[in-house]
Amino acid sequence: MLDDFMIRAALAGAGVALASGPLGCFVVWRRMAYFGEATAHAAVLGVALALALSAPILPAVVLAAVLMASAVTLMRGRGYAMDTALGVMAHTALAAGLVAVSLLADVRLDLMAFLFGDILAVSRSDLAVIWGGGALVLGLTLWRWSDLLIATLNPDLAHAAGVDPRRAETWLTLALAVVVAVAIKVVGVLLIAALLVIPAAAARPLSGTPEGMALGAAGIGGLSALAGLYGAYLFDTPAGPSIVCVAALSFIVTTLARGLVRGR
Repeated sequence: MLDDFMIRAALAGAGVALASGPLGCFVVWRRMAYFGEATAHAAVLGVALALALSAPILPAVVLAAVLMASAVTLMRGRGYAMDTALGVMAHTALAAGLVAVSLLADVRLDLMAFLFGDILAVSRSDLAVIWGGGALVLGLTLWRWSDLLIATLNPDLAHAAGVDPRRAETWLTLALAVVVAVAIKVVGVLLIAALLVIPAAAARPLSGTPEGMALGAAGIGGLSALAGLYGAYLFDTPAGPSIVCVAALSFIVTTLARGLVRGR
């Protein structure tokens, strides 16, 4: 069954959606959308590092994403505003990664596949990596759910409850790094942040609890992946951007629906 490339692509999209949906809720609640984008941009530098050293891409991307988060935290501690630190580091990492890739003369690389994804070329080994990484992130999120939630709602309350907000932020950063690494094949580094933010934002008007929003984000992300793949097949459009467009359409629908309900 897995010999069918569309089935493998659908499984890959569903695997990423299940992991990125609940995690994306914390990105939305913490207003970290740009942080997710900066982490994704660092993935290009990780890919270049892996190719230069003939090392596996997944650990290199995770390492680059973690280093990006550490650098942003360090800059914020030195008095820079968060948006300034993210703007500097995100675009520097992306530019440095693109330059580094261009200098690898002996390596043939489809840069567009890394930037915008190539979900239709997902192999069985890619599926194992995506679902393994997705299960790791989902398990980590569920394990630390209460700590992450209380640290997001109120850091002072978290301290009173014996939860270290910085440790919770570290767990969140690690989870983001893994999601970025496994989602490269699906939507590419330029659209990973969209897959984190848009399904969560679309689920927000439909949810009354944090858990409901997390489940809704995972569901909307999975449906967006399947519908985007079908649209890409039907209209011969790029699969990764098509998935994001469907997610954006779901956000518009839920936002309008909330407005109509409130209008009554």
